[in-house]
Amino acid sequence: MPDRPRYYLTTAIAYANNKPGLHTLYEVIGADVIARWHRMKGDETRFLTGTDEHSINIAQSAVDEERPAREFVDEKVEYFKAAEDALLISPDRFIRTTDPDHIRAAQEMVRRAHANGDIYLGTYEGWYCPNEGFRNATDVVETARGTICPNHPDVPLQWLTEKNWFFRLSAYQERLERYFDDHPDFVQPDFRRNEMLGFIRGGLEDFSISRERTPGDWGIPFPIAENGETALREDGTWDPEAGKIYVWYDALINYITGAGFPDDMDAFGAWWPADLHVIGKDIARFHTIFWPAMLWSAGLEAPRHVWVHGWLLAAGGERMSKSRGNFLDPNDFVGAFGADGARYVVLREVPFDRDAEVSWDSFVRRFNADLANDFGNLLNRTVSMTNRYLDGERPAPRPIGETPFGEGWNAFLVRSYGDHLERCMLHIALGELWTLVDAANKVVDAEKPWVLAKAAKEGDEAAATQLRGVLGDLLEACRLIGLAVAPFMPNVAPRVLAQLGYGYDYGADGNGGPPILEQLTWGAHAGEDGRVATAEPLFPRLDVEAETEAS
Repeated sequence: MPDRPRYYLTTAIAYANNKPGLHTLYEVIGADVIARWHRMKGDETRFLTGTDEHSINIAQSAVDEERPAREFVDEKVEYFKAAEDALLISPDRFIRTTDPDHIRAAQEMVRRAHANGDIYLGTYEGWYCPNEGFRNATDVVETARGTICPNHPDVPLQWLTEKNWFFRLSAYQERLERYFDDHPDFVQPDFRRNEMLGFIRGGLEDFSISRERTPGDWGIPFPIAENGETALREDGTWDPEAGKIYVWYDALINYITGAGFPDDMDAFGAWWPADLHVIGKDIARFHTIFWPAMLWSAGLEAPRHVWVHGWLLAAGGERMSKSRGNFLDPNDFVGAFGADGARYVVLREVPFDRDAEVSWDSFVRRFNADLANDFGNLLNRTVSMTNRYLDGERPAPRPIGETPFGEGWNAFLVRSYGDHLERCMLHIALGELWTLVDAANKVVDAEKPWVLAKAAKEGDEAAATQLRGVLGDLLEACRLIGLAVAPFMPNVAPRVLAQLGYGYDYGADGNGGPPILEQLTWGAHAGEDGRVATAEPLFPRLDVEAETEAS
C-alpha cells in the first residue's frame, strides 16, 4: 500500500429482498461523500457497501416463488447496483454475503470463537424476526394484531424452539464497558453512545449464532459439528445437522471480508481496523456491542468509529418502507433532480445524525432555493458578466486582506468544512458552505458590476480596477465552492470548473488528483492566465406542482 494515510469505511449491507427505496440508500450516499472527500485529500481509501443475502425472509420468498434462492437474490442485487450507479455511488467493492471469500470468513470467525471457548450448544425458545433474528422479551411489542418486532412491524414473527450455538456475549460485558469509557468517540453521536452504554450496563445476554433449519437449506453452513469437531465431511460437503450460521453473525463479518480476512492477511493488516462504520439506528446494538465482542473473541481489533444515523420519515413521522408504500423510488428521484441534485438535496434536507420528516415538495424547494437560485444563479451571473465586461478574460482574485472573501474562506475551510465532513455532520458542512454562496451573491448585489462596467467604459480607471477585482473574487468563490462540493456533486464539479476555465484532475471516484486541501486555498491558481467558457445553466428550476404530480 502506498505510504500515505489510509481510510477504510463501510455502510451496513442491505437486505436483497426487494428494490431499494431512497431511505435504504441514504446512508450509502452519505458514506460515498465521505469516501470521495478522503480520496480527494489523497488518503488511500477503501469504501465497502453491498447486500445481505442469507435472511430467512429471502429464503422463504424464494420458496414461495418456486425459485432457487440464489436466482432470487441475484435479481434483487442488480436493482441495488443499478440504483447505486444512478446515484454515482463509487464503492471499491460491492460485497455480497454469498461471495465465496465471505463464506470462508464467516466460517473462520465461528472456528475462532469456538477455539476461544466463546460458543456453546444450547436450546433457544422465543420470538424470531426473519429480518433481525431472535428477539428478547423486552424487544418485542404486543399489538392488536399480535406480537411484532418494532424495527420490522410488517414482518410476521415466528415462535421457535431450536438447538442452537450461542455466543458468550455476557463474558464481554466488562471489556465493552471499559472500551466505551476509554474510547468516548467510538459510537457517535453522543446520545447514541449513551443509549448503547446504558444497554450494556443493563446486563448482556448470550445470543444465538446458528439456525437449525432454513427454508430451502439457504445460508452459510455452520462449520462445527455437535461434538465440537469439523462439520466438513470427507466428501467435501457440509453436515446438514450442523445447521447454518445465524444471518446477523454472518452479515457483520462482511466488514472484515472486505478488508481481506482471512484470505489476504497482509491486506487485512493494512486496512483493519475500519475507520468508520456508517449504520442506521435500528442496528446499533449489533454493530457497537455484538460486533466488537465477536472480533475480540477472534483475536481481532474493534472498529475505530461507528456513526449511527436516523431515518427518513414520511408525512406524520411514519417510517418509510416498501410495504407501506410511503417510500421514494431512487430512480424517480434521480430522474427529477439529476444524480448530483438528488445527492445534494437528500443530504442537505436530512440531518445525518437524527430522524427527519421529508416530502417530495421539501426536496423540490431545497433544489430550487440552493441550487437553481443561489449557486446556479451565482455561477451563471459571474461567468456571463466576465464574458460581457471583460471579453471572457479571467481576472485573478484579489489577495487576502484586500477582499471580503479570502481570509474568511481559508479560516472557514480549516475550522469548519472538512471537520464537519470528517465528523459525519454532512448537512452542517453543506449549510456552512452555502453561507459562502449567500455571501458571494450579496457581493454581486452590493458591488453592482454592471454599474462598474458602465463607469469603466466611460474611462473611469478606478472602476475598471474595481470591476476586475470584484469579478476575480467572484470567479474564485465559484471555483472554491464548486470544488469543495465535489464529494457531494461529483458530476457537477467538473462542469463548474470548466465554465470557469479550469481543468478537473480527479477521476470519476475522486481519486488521482492533487490533494484537495491544497486546491481549496484562496488564490491557489491566481498566477494562471485563463478564459471563462460560455455560461451554461446547471440547475434548471423545478416546478413544485408538476414534480409532485410526476412522483
